[in-house]
Amino acid sequence: MVTPSSPFSFLDDLFNRVGSRLQPPAWAVHEIQHRAVLFLNHVLQQEPEAQQRLTRQQGRVVQFEWRFVTMKFVATPAGLLDLAPEGATAELTLTVTEESPFGLARAAFRGEKPAVRIEGDVQLAAEVNWLVDHVRWDVEDDLARAIGDVPAHTIATGARRVVEALRHFVGERSGKAGGPAGTE
Repeated sequence: MVTPSSPFSFLDDLFNRVGSRLQPPAWAVHEIQHRAVLFLNHVLQQEPEAQQRLTRQQGRVVQFEWRFVTMKFVATPAGLLDLAPEGATAELTLTVTEESPFGLARAAFRGEKPAVRIEGDVQLAAEVNWLVDHVRWDVEDDLARAIGDVPAHTIATGARRVVEALRHFVGERSGKAGGPAGTE
């Protein structure tokens, strides 16, 4: 949660007010969810062990919640994901407890997982946790397919430097706010 003294508290408040009032039409939500499934499947297809693990979980439904966003996924026989059918009962519900999008971004820059409330099947939760810990999107590889190896490597190296600088900046600011006295 962002503290009132945070420079982002105004933006968090604005995000809350706008998000609660402006809801996209159902067709747009459905289309965004389908795009998210396509992306997740693209990433999963690069990890054969992840697909094997999902194959063992076929037909099981996981619900993801954050603020006003809810998605239900079902594991397919191919070891991929699909949107669960309307009315499907989730065997596992994962609720991100951090309300602030800026708090989530700050945690991501620190390399931390967001706090999640887990309800449901323990074995399925362990499989989802394994996926979160071991499956990564190889952005550089995808970029290389589009523009070639050398430009992709150059862009990826620059992006890694920017991310590292942001992590350092966020860590430095967090250390000053919550660290012991006299440290910088």
